[in-house]
Amino acid sequence: MAFIIQGLDPSLFGSLFDQKQAAPSPNRGTVYQVDAQPGFPCRISLDDVPIGEEVMLVSYQHHTADTAYAQSGPIFISAKPALPGRYVDVIPPALARRTLSLRAYDAGGMMVDAALVEGQAAKPAILAMFENPLVARIDAHNATRGCFAAHIRRYSATSS
Repeated sequence: MAFIIQGLDPSLFGSLFDQKQAAPSPNRGTVYQVDAQPGFPCRISLDDVPIGEEVMLVSYQHHTADTAYAQSGPIFISAKPALPGRYVDVIPPALARRTLSLRAYDAGGMMVDAALVEGQAAKPAILAMFENPLVARIDAHNATRGCFAAHIRRYSATSS
C-alpha cells in the first residue's frame, strides 16, 4: 500500500503577501522574517523556509468535517511562489525533522486512530493506520506546537 503527502495549493491563499502593507488583520496573517533553520515549515512546499526569506502565519481550516473534530489553526506559507510538494511513500523534509501527531479519520471526519511518532520514522505508523479500512485520511500535526503539517492519503498510480 502506498501513501501520498502533498503540500497545500498556493491559490488557497490568494495574494496575501500583496496585502502585507495594509493594516494587520488575523485574516491576512502576520509576516515574519525567517531567522532559524529549521523553524518555519511551509505548508505548500513541505520544507522549512531558508533563513532571510519571508513567511506568513495564517489561520487555515484543515479539518472541515461537520463533527467535533473540525479544526483550524496557524500555519506558515512561504512568500516565494512554489509548487506544492508531492511525496509518494516518502516523508517530506519539514515533517521528517519533527515529532508528529498522526490523526486518522474515517470518511465522516471522526477520529479512529492516533499515534505520536518521530517524523523520520513515521512511514510504518502511516502504513499501519491505512491497514484499517475505516481510515480515509491521516492528518499530521507538529507535536510540539500542535500545528497542522499535512494531509496524508492512500495512493495508487491510477488514482493520482
